[in-house]
Amino acid sequence: MYDLLVKNGKVVLAEQVAEMDVAVSGGKIAAIGHGLSGAKEEIDAGGMYVLPGAIDTHIHFCDPGRTEWEGFETGSKALAAGGTTCYMDMPLNNLPATTDGETLQLKKDTAKDKNYVDYALYGGVAPYNLDKGQLRELHEGGVVGYKAFLSACGFDVPGDFKNVNDYELYEGMTQLSALNQIILVHCENLSICDNLEAKAVAAGKTDMYSYFDTRPVFNEVEAVRRAAFFAKETGCKIHFVHLSSAEAVREALRARSEGVDVSIETCPHFLALNRDECHRLGTVAKCSPAIRSKEESDLLWKEFLAGNIDTVGSDHSPCPPHMKDTGGDIFKAWGGISGCQNVLDIMFDEAVQKRGMCPAHFSKILSTNPAERFGLPGKGKIAPGFDADLVLIKPNAPYILKTEDLQYKNKHSPYVGREIGCQIIKTLVRGHTVYERGVGIAGPPTGRLHQGLRI
Repeated sequence: MYDLLVKNGKVVLAEQVAEMDVAVSGGKIAAIGHGLSGAKEEIDAGGMYVLPGAIDTHIHFCDPGRTEWEGFETGSKALAAGGTTCYMDMPLNNLPATTDGETLQLKKDTAKDKNYVDYALYGGVAPYNLDKGQLRELHEGGVVGYKAFLSACGFDVPGDFKNVNDYELYEGMTQLSALNQIILVHCENLSICDNLEAKAVAAGKTDMYSYFDTRPVFNEVEAVRRAAFFAKETGCKIHFVHLSSAEAVREALRARSEGVDVSIETCPHFLALNRDECHRLGTVAKCSPAIRSKEESDLLWKEFLAGNIDTVGSDHSPCPPHMKDTGGDIFKAWGGISGCQNVLDIMFDEAVQKRGMCPAHFSKILSTNPAERFGLPGKGKIAPGFDADLVLIKPNAPYILKTEDLQYKNKHSPYVGREIGCQIIKTLVRGHTVYERGVGIAGPPTGRLHQGLRI
C-alpha cells in the first residue's frame, strides 16, 4: 500500500506532460502511471499541473546575525507557500558571513529545525579567507558552491562579507578548481558602478532612473567576460548569478563554447519587471544589477525561451522597511528585492501561460538543472526513486497578490498588487504537505540539510 496517491493531475515529467497518477511511499516517488490505487491518502489534482518543486539557487535569509531582516523560519515558509521545496542559502547578509568552517557550523546550528523546506548552503570567497585553508574547511563542511562579489558589498562591521579584487578572484578560483568546486559570481564592474554613483550623488540626483544609469549593461558584460577568462585560466567551474541582460548571457555562452564549465542564472524580476514599472514602484524595486528596459527584458526572454539560461534564482534579499523608506533617495535605499514567494507562480504565468513555453522545459530550468548543477541527488524530477517534492498549480486562475499573503518577516515586495495568472494550491516536501492554499503552512518545520560531495 502506498502512503499517498496524487491522482488525475497533468504530471510534468522530464520529456512530456501527461495526465496520470503519482504514488508516494517513504517520502519517495514509488510509481507513476494510470489508474494507480491502494493508498492511505489521496489528493485529487484534477485540472491542475503537478510539477517537481522549484529549487531556488539564490537566497539570502540573513540568519544568524540579522534575523530582523529575515530568518530561516519565515523565509522557508514563504518558499513553501510559493512552491519551492529546496533552496541554496548565500553566505552573506547573515552575520558573520559564512567564510570558514566555524561560521559554516554556526549557520548549520542556526538553521536546524527551523526550515519548512529542504536546503543547502554556500560558502564565500572573500579577501580574508584565502590563506589559511578556509575554502577547504567549507568544502569539507559540505557547501555546494562559493559566492564571490566583483562589485562592492557588505558594511564596515566585523565579520561582514567583502568583495574581491582580480587577484583574489584568481586565487580563489585556483583553490576551488583543485577542490572541483563551483564559484558563483556577482558580475558588475566595481570601479564603473562606484564612480557613476558618486557622480550622480554629487549632482544631487535621487531618482530611480538615475540609479539605473549608474549600473549600465556594459558594466555587467565586462565583468562576465573577465570572470569567464579567469575561470578558463584556472579550470574553475563558474555559475553566473542573476544575469540581467541578453548580452551578458551571450558572453557567458561564448565562454562555454570555448570550453569553460559555465552555468547561467537569471531572476524573475529581470523578466517580469522593467525600469519604467520600477520607477513607479520606487525603492521596493531597487536591486543590483539594476532592472532593465522593456526592450532589454524582451531580449532576455528570447534567451530564456531558447533554453540558454540554466536556472532561476529569486535573489531574495530582504530588509526591514526603514532600509527601503529613505525619503525618495534611491541611493540610500537597500539594494535588494523580496521575491522568493512568487518565483514559481509568476514564472509559470509569464513563461508557460503567456509565452507558450513547454511545461517540461520550464520544469527543467526551475527544478532539474539546479539539482544537477549543485549536486542534489534525488531532487528536481518526478521520477521513481526521487524525493516526492511536488507542487500543484491551478492554471488560468488569476489572483491579486496582497501584502497579507506574504510570509516574509518584513512584508514588502514589488509584486504586491500584481495580478498573477495561476495559483499554488499545494506544496509537498518528501510527500508531506507543507502548504495548502486557503489553509496556510502545515505541520512543523522538517526541512533537511543537503550537503555537497567531497573529493
